[in-house]
Amino acid sequence: MTTRVLVADDQHLVRVGLAALLGAEDDLEVVGVAADGDEALAMARALVPDVACLDVRMPGLTGIEVTRLLCAPDADPAVPVLVLTTFDLDEYVFGALEAGASGFLLKDSEPDAIVAAVRQVAAGQGTIDGTLTRRILREFVERRRLQPVTAERAAGLLTPREREILGLLAQGLSNEGIARALVVEVSTVKSHLARMLPKLGVTSRLQAVVWAYQNRVVAVPDEPGRAGDPGPGRPGATRG
Repeated sequence: MTTRVLVADDQHLVRVGLAALLGAEDDLEVVGVAADGDEALAMARALVPDVACLDVRMPGLTGIEVTRLLCAPDADPAVPVLVLTTFDLDEYVFGALEAGASGFLLKDSEPDAIVAAVRQVAAGQGTIDGTLTRRILREFVERRRLQPVTAERAAGLLTPREREILGLLAQGLSNEGIARALVVEVSTVKSHLARMLPKLGVTSRLQAVVWAYQNRVVAVPDEPGRAGDPGPGRPGATRG
């Protein structure tokens, strides 16, 4: 199956290079290239790509504003967003996640990492640049409130199976990994996730993971070198 991708960046060389990188993959097709936020939004609504790769800072609507419009609970159509930026400023990272982005990656990431991130987002999985993960999770836990649903309230809203899936999701397991752990079909996991996200007041798997850390459902990974550090193979529970 071919994944249809929209690329939006205000820098000509960047958007051309990114489009060439993704278009060279057999399973990816770049269906649109936009130079600003307004054009990106119009293209996304007209073309309905599987993934929109958006720059944060663009003329007109910003990448975060476009993300909010494409990922809102009532968005029609809803388009998964991967935010790509040269800036790792907290305000951009938090803004993208709160707007509903499924992923956040720095542009200086390795080409293979960018391609993999597009595939992950298209598959309904979330991803954050590994160098930002622990800092982001700690900041959300300590200072930010992503949404108003508390752990106590969610305990009454989620079924035992949904709580189990949330814990595995926060550990970094993919749909397939969760299915193997619970000995169920992948389609069953997807159905549970589809019902669980609205209960938590979130719109993406990545936001669900952040919610789990915020509300102490799972512990935030320690910084490298500290006890309990998940190591380089587990850059935080952001891939699902």
